[in-house]
Amino acid sequence: MIERFLKQTSFTSVEDYNKNLEFIIPENFNFAYDVMDVWAEEKPDGLALLWTNDQGAEIRTTFAQLKEQSDQAASYLQTLGIGKGDPVMLILKRRYEWWIVMLALHKLGAVVIPATHMLTKHDIIYRNTRASVKAIICVDDPYVLGQIQLSKAESPTVSQYIAIGQHIPEGFHDYLKEISSAPVFQRPAFVNHNEDTMLMYFTSGTSGEPKMVAHDFLYAMGHLTTGVFWHNLHEGSLHLTVADTGWGKAVWGKFYGQWFAGATVFVFDHEKFNADTLLRQIEKYHVTSFCAPPTIYRFMIREDLSKYDLSALEYCTTAGEALNPAVFDKFKEKTGIQMMEGFGQTETTMTLGTFPWMTPKPGSMGIPNAQYDIDLLRADGTSCEDGEKGEIVVRVGKSKPIGLFKEYYRDAELTQEAWHDGIYHTGDMAWRDEDGYYWFEGRIDDVIKSSGYRIGPFEVESALMTHPAVVECAITGVPDDIRGMVVKATIVLGKEWKDKAGEDLIKELQQHVKRETAPYKYPRIVEFVDELPKTISGKIRRVEIRKKDAGK
Repeated sequence: MIERFLKQTSFTSVEDYNKNLEFIIPENFNFAYDVMDVWAEEKPDGLALLWTNDQGAEIRTTFAQLKEQSDQAASYLQTLGIGKGDPVMLILKRRYEWWIVMLALHKLGAVVIPATHMLTKHDIIYRNTRASVKAIICVDDPYVLGQIQLSKAESPTVSQYIAIGQHIPEGFHDYLKEISSAPVFQRPAFVNHNEDTMLMYFTSGTSGEPKMVAHDFLYAMGHLTTGVFWHNLHEGSLHLTVADTGWGKAVWGKFYGQWFAGATVFVFDHEKFNADTLLRQIEKYHVTSFCAPPTIYRFMIREDLSKYDLSALEYCTTAGEALNPAVFDKFKEKTGIQMMEGFGQTETTMTLGTFPWMTPKPGSMGIPNAQYDIDLLRADGTSCEDGEKGEIVVRVGKSKPIGLFKEYYRDAELTQEAWHDGIYHTGDMAWRDEDGYYWFEGRIDDVIKSSGYRIGPFEVESALMTHPAVVECAITGVPDDIRGMVVKATIVLGKEWKDKAGEDLIKELQQHVKRETAPYKYPRIVEFVDELPKTISGKIRRVEIRKKDAGK
C-alpha cells in the first residue's frame, strides 16, 4: 500500500529518513477510496477492526466488510441530504459505528467534526453556530441526547439529528433501523480536491475558547508516518491506542496511519479507565502495539505487571503530554520495552518523534519528523543554539507540509497570529541537545518566572515523579510580592501514601526536588488533591489550577 504514496518505503537511519522521505501525492486524494477500498480489493479477508467492550461484546470486521458497511452508511446519509462540504458533528464515544460513519462521510466529501460526549448545551451551541453544523450523529446516551435537545432552539443550521442505539427519542432519526433500507451507494461524480476541508477539530486547549482547526484531505496522508514509522506497524500488527473519539489522538492512533500499514485497529470500548482491565484486554487479545498518554502508563506501572501475559506486546509509544523519565524507566524495568515518545498538536500530525531506527532518550520527544521543517526560536525570532530553550515552530516554504492544518476556520486573525511570515508557531517550548533530540519544557504560558529565573513546569514535575508517593502532579506559578511568582505543586498521591499527607510529606517532597534538580525550582507551595483537572485528551489544565488559586 505505502509504495503508492512514498518513493522510498523503508529506512535504516535518521540520515536515510531525513534525506529520502518523499510523498507521492495523487490528485483528489480520498482516504476512504484510495486506501480503504483498495485494501478491500487486495486484502478482502484481512482483519481491519477488532472491536470489544467492557460488557464482553466483540466484533471482527474485515476490509471488505468495512467497504460494504461504509458504502451503506454513505448511501443512507445521502438520503438525508448530506453531501460534499456539509459539516457533520459526531458524538459517538467509542461505538463501533464511529469507524463506519467516518469513512462514509469521507466518501461523501462531507466535513467531519468529531466531538466528545461530555459537551454541555453551551458547548454544542458554540460548535453548531461557529461551524454551521448541518447534522449531528450521536450515541443514545441520556446525557448526550439531553444536551443536544437543549441546544436545538439555538442551533438553526442543524437540520438532521441522527442517533445510534436502542433508545431513540422523538425528533431523531433511528440510524440502526433506517440504514437497512438505504439504496445501493452511488459514488458522487466529484468528491473532493486535496485542499478541500475534510476534518475539523475544536481544540481542547489549556486556555480560552476552543479553536476550530480545519484540515484538508491530505491530512490523512500525513499520518502515514505516524502509523507506519512511529508506531512501527505492518500487516499482522494489532494496535491499541487509548483515545476518546472526540479528540485528535483518535485519528492518530485508531484510523489513518494504522490502516495505511494494513494493521488491525483494536478498540476497547469502556466507560471508566481501570489499569487492570486494560491490561487484561492486552493479554487476552494478544495486542502487539500499544500507544497511550503518559497518564495511562503512570497507572499501569503501579500494577503488578508480572500477573499479566504481555508476551505478544512488541512496541509501545506515547504522546499527548511530556513523558517523565521515571515512568519510562519503570515501564522498561517491568516489561523490557522502551517507550517511543512523539509530539504533535491538533493542528499537525506528528512533528517530532522517536523512530524505530533510533535509540530513545528517556524524556525526549525525539527528532523532527522529516515531513516538517522544525526549528526552535528565541523571542526575537532568531534560531536557538543547542541547549537553549525556545519555541517549537514549523517553517513553511512554498507549499504547506502534508499534515499541517489549513487554518483556524472563520478566524483569519487567530490564524495570522499563529502562522505568519512563513512560520507556524506551536506555542510549545523545548530545547535541543547536541544529538538533535528535542526536550519539552512546557507551554509558553506555563513558564514560571520566579526571582529572575525561568522555570519550566515539566522539569519540576519530572523531579517529583521520581518520588514513590507521587502518581501525578502539576506545577504552576502563584503570584508573590517578593519573588514575582513562586512554584506550586498540585499532587495526586498513591493510595498507600494518602494517609501520610501532611507537613512532613510536604517537606520530604520539597527536599526531594532540591536533590533532583536545581534547588531554586522546588515548590514552595504543595497541595494534595484526588485528581488533576484535564482536557478530554488527557492534558493537564494548569490554567484551571491557576484560576482557582486566583479566586476566579
